[in-house]
Amino acid sequence: MGEGTGGPGATTGEPPPEATRAGPVLNLTGGTLRSARPRPKTIALTFDDGPDPRWTPQILDVLRRHGAHATFFAIGANIARHPEIARRMIREGDEIGSHTYTHIDMGSAPAWRTRLELDLTQRALAGATGRSTGLLRQPYSATPSGLTGPQWKAAQAAAKRGYLTVLTDRDTEDWSRPGIDKIVQRAAGANGAGAIVMLHDAGGDRTETVRGVEAILTRLSARGYRFTTVSEAVGLPPGDAPASTGQKTIGKALIWGQRGSSWLVDGLTLLFGIAAVLTAIRLATLLIFARVHVGRVRRARVRRDRRPRPPYHPPVSVIVPAYNEEAGIAATIRSLLGTDYPAPVEVIVVDDGSSDRTPEIAASFAASAVRLIRKPNGGKPSALNLGVAHAHSDIVVLVDGDTVFQRDTIGNLVAPLIDPAIGAVSGNTKVANRGGIIGRWQHIEYVIGFNLDRRMFDVLQCMPTIPGAIGAFRRNALASVGGVSDETLAEDTDLTMAICRAGWRVVYEETALAWTEAPASIRQLWKQRYRWCYGTLQAMWKHRRSLVQGGRSGRFGRRCLPYLTVFQVALPLFAPAVDVFTLYGLFFLDPGKLLVSWLFFTLLQALAGAYALRLDGEPVRTLWVLPLQQVVYRQLMYLVVIQSMVTAVLGARLRWHTIRRTGTFATPDTPVTTP
Repeated sequence: MGEGTGGPGATTGEPPPEATRAGPVLNLTGGTLRSARPRPKTIALTFDDGPDPRWTPQILDVLRRHGAHATFFAIGANIARHPEIARRMIREGDEIGSHTYTHIDMGSAPAWRTRLELDLTQRALAGATGRSTGLLRQPYSATPSGLTGPQWKAAQAAAKRGYLTVLTDRDTEDWSRPGIDKIVQRAAGANGAGAIVMLHDAGGDRTETVRGVEAILTRLSARGYRFTTVSEAVGLPPGDAPASTGQKTIGKALIWGQRGSSWLVDGLTLLFGIAAVLTAIRLATLLIFARVHVGRVRRARVRRDRRPRPPYHPPVSVIVPAYNEEAGIAATIRSLLGTDYPAPVEVIVVDDGSSDRTPEIAASFAASAVRLIRKPNGGKPSALNLGVAHAHSDIVVLVDGDTVFQRDTIGNLVAPLIDPAIGAVSGNTKVANRGGIIGRWQHIEYVIGFNLDRRMFDVLQCMPTIPGAIGAFRRNALASVGGVSDETLAEDTDLTMAICRAGWRVVYEETALAWTEAPASIRQLWKQRYRWCYGTLQAMWKHRRSLVQGGRSGRFGRRCLPYLTVFQVALPLFAPAVDVFTLYGLFFLDPGKLLVSWLFFTLLQALAGAYALRLDGEPVRTLWVLPLQQVVYRQLMYLVVIQSMVTAVLGARLRWHTIRRTGTFATPDTPVTTP
């Protein structure tokens, strides 16, 4: 193979001068640099980056018409994607060399990555064609004079694995689309010298390349040039050889794996797109309906100012179901007794078999018109039903034992019930313990997610949930659905859906504020959301017939249940796949596009969050935790959905999960205004 030039092992790591002046085919095996050049009047056309399903077949067609052969330095991943094209190359007498598996820069890649890339390319070639190759062209390399130190080291390492490094005499730079005449000019040599010519059959629009190859073959053939493979051009045996049976087997498995991963990536790309579109639609829809809701509220206030009605202050019974709520029950009762509501307020605490000091604390308020009912533990629905049965008023307010009302909350909550068509009212739940990162995440979720959703549901008259922390009900509405059911773990959602289906309107009153203690640890948060999610799935399944019914029940089902199915079940179920695709894209696709997409949707959520916070009178500075919420909290929530779905599919019975209270309102002087 050409002439020897001595040892190539330059101690400086840079290619020796003789290498930069050598022929384009380098053999570095055995510690001696040997090189070769094409014979006179012989041109080896070489094509990098393929095979490509659009351009490579066109180039092969041109070669076949002219009876010419070429060498294709193929990317292993493309061979695996399009093995039929690689087989055609071999069948028509062309030659295939390695161009790594994913077009890495061998000069900067770690040694293990380079070995992996070369081995995978060999496996793909063996699986596609039954051949192996000893030819290698490093990505980003060109002529010998342009060899860099890292490329020289990579060529030395490849030689130890049996590869000949193939560079080029003439780089047409066809990738820049310089024009057909320029491509031909750069490919043609002077004085009849042979050459290895670099072109590309993938990586962009190769229309000029295809036409340029046609022109090269036509014009230079007329001048006596012949066109063949690199190996034949320099007088070497063919650069490929039969692969072993093991190589073929592994190669075929690799090809099928590559195809499967390609289908998977295509599917994940589609899911990513669908998720992005649905997320954008949801945000836009929530903002539109929030705006409509604000407009309705303002117009209603104007009408009330123009045509004032007699005050609506019916007697109210407040039911507080309590199980082991000693940390906060005193603050809850104290806030209810401190209301400025002008009509009588009856406070009934139903102790559901607590094992702590909850009943003793509640009993200490007996002198303040608080009634304590004690019963064996039977669950929250039974406690609520017992409290309603003992209530004296037609308007019943249900309050959790970890919730604190403001002085005007009861009045604001009851006010919409002046309309006899309204059967229940949802208040505005606020997170009180928002000092830590978990509390801030939940605060954002409550304001952006829950309360924006409730504004939309109010406008569409399909409210799915009145939170257990704060809700007002007509006794008639409760009676019409048989009271609070214990058939699901989300009794508040089940009850609200039943009331809507029974023909009552359920509305949202943003000014009726209730401060609640949210879970303070990941474990407690998981327990709570697992119960909520599983219970919501149960309620959706229980009320599924509303999808096909008529009247108010049908309108509720067709407006509410599809929304919950898509955004609270389907999207969280597919979210892990979207995240896997994102991680995959950061390493193997264009990370810039993914980063821009992520920043765009985070910005959209931030804008929606800012609007929601402004509507609720909350400071916008809380949004600083939103980006972190997207990469930690969101994953936790969709894992909760996945576990809930698995539990539902397996038919397991989830028991009630109690949340350990930390006593956010335990101090007697705790304010019942904005923390």
